[in-house]
Amino acid sequence: MTKAERQKLWEDRITAYQKSGQSVKEWCATQEGVSPRQLWYWLRKYKNQNEVSPVITNRWLPVEISQKGSREQALLVKIGPATIEVRPGFDPTLLSQVIKALIALC
Repeated sequence: MTKAERQKLWEDRITAYQKSGQSVKEWCATQEGVSPRQLWYWLRKYKNQNEVSPVITNRWLPVEISQKGSREQALLVKIGPATIEVRPGFDPTLLSQVIKALIALC
């Protein structure tokens, strides 16, 4: 049996176990050749493979530049429902922290 076949077999077994509503011991008693120790091993392995880790993706965001009678140029950054107006002399560290907080909330 190849590694891929063995993994597929155990994914199917885990799905069947989860749908059964039984305890590990009960489910393994009905399965020929499956010990609780094996099932626990594969449950952990399957969980670790399928855990969703936070993925940071880069994506383009629309940027609008407007001059509303102001002599200074301002940059409007929109994240979800929030809008941030950035003017010359802004603190880049603060802007970065605010954007990260908004992305996490939106």
